[in-house]
Parts: sequence; structure tokens; C-alpha cells
Amino acid sequence: MEDGSHDQDILAWRASKDAMFKSGADSPLLPADKAAFTGLPYYSIDPAYQMPAVLKENRSPRLIIELPTSTTELRRMQRVGTLTFTLKGTTLSLTAFADEDARVITRLFVPFGDLTSGTETYKGGRYLELDRTSTTLYDLDFNRAYHPFCVFNVNYVCPVPPSENRLAVAIQAGERLPSAAAR
Repeated sequence: MEDGSHDQDILAWRASKDAMFKSGADSPLLPADKAAFTGLPYYSIDPAYQMPAVLKENRSPRLIIELPTSTTELRRMQRVGTLTFTLKGTTLSLTAFADEDARVITRLFVPFGDLTSGTETYKGGRYLELDRTSTTLYDLDFNRAYHPFCVFNVNYVCPVPPSENRLAVAIQAGERLPSAAAR
């Protein structure tokens, strides 16, 4: 995909998300916050943060783990496998998950933290969601990284990335906090 097309896709995705936050029934914003909402803050689109990733699936039958959340609850998830990719010359990996009860997995949930967590982005990490492919190859695009809804509304319970999904690099792509102050 050429860069202009990729940029337009990301801009359209962001505009759709901002519209949902402003007036959608599924918006996590409280009614008082919707009136003042002017859009989510994002890093500039950077093609360096889009790369292929290879999924190595777990060989064992459904491996269930408990992820901590933004509250004291634990969220039971299936560990689907490990996505391996190269970012700016460094090979990295992230564990991909699915809902505990999913028998047919159509989307991968990839929570992650990085060196921006707690300063430029939410301290609890951000998320990526990937459509399941028929191969082991995935398009990993951190320009689509987003904050969990608990950042905007404390009534949401959000999974926190496990330690293996804490990257020792800064991912300056996707959603960011409105200011340098971490929430």
C-alpha cells in the first residue's frame, strides 16, 4: 500500500473514532465531557511504525491466563501466540490474546506498554486489534494504537498488558495523552 493511501486510511479511522467519541452511543465519554470534546490527540502518522509481523501460535490447547486490569478484577484471556516483528532494526515480540470464551478467533487483542507509557501515553498501556488472517502474517500498525476506555471513564475495566508485552522502546505512534502529564 502506498503511503498516501495508508495515511488516508489512518486519518479516516481517526475521524470516525473522534465522531463516535463526540456523539456515538458507545462513547466512553461522560455527557459533560462530550460537549467540550474536540478530538483525541494523536502522534503524527509515521510509516516506520507499520510493519509485517509473524504469529507463532501456541501449540497447546487453549492456554488461559489472567490479566490484571485497571481495577482489582482479573480478566481471563486466551493466549493465542506471539507476534514477532522488526521495528527500526530491532526484533521485538508481543503476545496476542483473544477472549476466554472465543471458539473461533476472528480478532487478536494485543495490549502493550512501551517507554512512552506513563509520560506521553497512558501508564497502563495501549491496545492494538488485528483481524485474524488465514496465514501467519499480520500487518502490525502502531499508528492504530489506542488507549483503553478506562482512560476516559473510570467505570470501564481495562486489561493491563502483561510484563512480556512491555517493550523497551518508545512507540511514538497512535493515540497519545493531551499533555505530557500521565494519567
